[in-house]
Amino acid sequence: MSRFGGLGCFHWWVMQSVGQIAPSSMHFVQPLPLKSGASLRDYTLVYETYGQLNADQSNAVLVCHALNASHHVAGTYAGQPRSEGWWDNLVGPGKPLDTERFFVIGVNNPGSCFGSTGPMQPHPDTGRAYGADFPVVTVEDWVDAQALLMDRLGIAQLAAVLGGSLGGMQALDWSLRYPLRLRHCIAVATAPNLSAQNIAFNEVARRAIVTDPDFHSGHFYEHGTLPRRGLRVARMIGHITYLSDDAMEAKFGRSLKASALAYSTQEIEFQIESYLRHQGDKFSEYFDANTYLLITRALDYFDPAVEYGGNLSAAFARARARFQLVSFTTDWRFSPSRSREIVKALVDNRLDVNYAEIAAPHGHDAFLLDDPRYHGVLRACFENISRELA
Repeated sequence: MSRFGGLGCFHWWVMQSVGQIAPSSMHFVQPLPLKSGASLRDYTLVYETYGQLNADQSNAVLVCHALNASHHVAGTYAGQPRSEGWWDNLVGPGKPLDTERFFVIGVNNPGSCFGSTGPMQPHPDTGRAYGADFPVVTVEDWVDAQALLMDRLGIAQLAAVLGGSLGGMQALDWSLRYPLRLRHCIAVATAPNLSAQNIAFNEVARRAIVTDPDFHSGHFYEHGTLPRRGLRVARMIGHITYLSDDAMEAKFGRSLKASALAYSTQEIEFQIESYLRHQGDKFSEYFDANTYLLITRALDYFDPAVEYGGNLSAAFARARARFQLVSFTTDWRFSPSRSREIVKALVDNRLDVNYAEIAAPHGHDAFLLDDPRYHGVLRACFENISRELA
C-alpha cells in the first residue's frame, strides 16, 4: 500500500487521441434475468471499442461508466469537435490505458439514456416508451449484461475491468460474479456500499425529480414535457458532493456575481450559485429523469457483503483477480476509509492488492482529472498488465 503526495512529475510519453470513432450496438433477444426477479427482454447494448484485440483475445480491458457517463470513453464523433469521451485523458495511444497495447471496451448500461435500452426506449409489448415501467436495475444486472456482451465479442477473459465511482462498484462486482473472467480489477474512488449520508443525498435528488409537476409519475414523454426543474436541483445536489470544500473555496470563495449585492432571495448573488445553476441547466437538457432515478437506486442497492451478514471479507473470499485501488484524500463522498475497507477484505483473503491514496484537492471528481500521480499509478498498473501479455 502507498500514499502519494507532492507536486507530481514530468511525463515524457507522447499521448494522442484515439481519433474519430463510432458506436456499435448488439441486440439480445434472450431475456436478461434481473436481481429484482423481473427480466429485460429484447434489449440492445451500445458500446465502443478502441485499439485492436490480439490473436489470443487476452488484451481486452472493460471500462465501466459512472452515473452520468456512457459508452463514449474516448475519442470524438465526426462533425462534433467538442465530443471527447469522458475518460479521454486516460484512454488512448501513449496514455495510461494505452490503446496501442490494449483493446478497450466501453459499454452503455441498460437503463441509461445514451442508446442502450432504457426508459426512453419503446416497450416491446406496447411500442410506447417504458418510462417509469422500466424495471429496476442493479450493479449486478449491469455486470451480467456486460458479461453477455463479452461472450458475443468472443472474449472469455478480460485482462482488466476498470471503473471509477459507480464504475468502480461494477469492477468490484466483476471480481465477485465472474472471478475467473478477469485477471485484474482496478477500482477508483469507490466504496463497498453507500453510507446513510450518500443514500440521503440520492433520496433528496430523487424527490426533487418526482415532485416536479412535469414528471407525470415517470410518463412525461407522453405528455410532451420534461421535468427540467427537478433534474436541475438533482444535479446541483449531486455536483456539490463531487467537489471538495477546498476546491469550491479556491474556485469561487465568496465572489459575487455582480459588483454589489442585490439583497434578493431569488436572484443569483454569488458565483457558486451561478455555477451550480449552469450545471443544473446543462444537465437537464441531455439527461433523462427516469434514468437518474434508476441509477441512483442501483448505487443505493450495491452491497456485496449483505449476503454474508455484513462481512466484506467473506464476500471477497470468491475473488481471484489482482486488485488496484485508488482513493483521493479530499473525496468525502467515497472517502479513502471506504477503499481501505475493501483493501482489508482483500488482504484478509490473501489476495494481491495495491492501494494508492492520492493527496489531491479536487474531491470525488479527481478520478476524472489529470493528476500526474494518479495517472502514474494507473500507467504503472497497465504497464505491469502489458508485460503479462508478452
